Amino acid sequence: MKDKTIDYVLRTTWLAVQRMYNEEASKFEATMTTAFTLLSIDPQKGTPSTALGPKMGIEATSLSRILKTLEKRELIVRRPNPEDGRGVLINLTPKGSEKREDSRQRVFTFNDKVKSEIGIEKLNQFYDVSEKILELIHSKKIF
Repeated sequence: MKDKTIDYVLRTTWLAVQRMYNEEASKFEATMTTAFTLLSIDPQKGTPSTALGPKMGIEATSLSRILKTLEKRELIVRRPNPEDGRGVLINLTPKGSEKREDSRQRVFTFNDKVKSEIGIEKLNQFYDVSEKILELIHSKKIF
């Protein structure tokens, strides 16, 4: 690992995690992205469509495509936002809530396995390093 750059390790690790989640999601005729979207929707109140993209870190056009797919699969429903007449709330259907819970359990399984294998002390160091990298990037201290 000594000859590998930090960004290489981050990228290859993330791609492996993404591939793992996509393989698991495919068993349920889903993708990691659709599961992540379901997890990003407030199960009780719904989530304003305008807040969903920034919350997930994706562009509006990509989100629109994902939402159309979820709506077609009857996992979500769009409703007018009672607090903002121009806005739309994205709500989970009962089927969507079920799929959300399946996704949530897979995330917990991953987290629990990593915690048990790595240990909380090393995991906390990983979180600290990740936060510092984000801080360097956001404060424009690198480029």
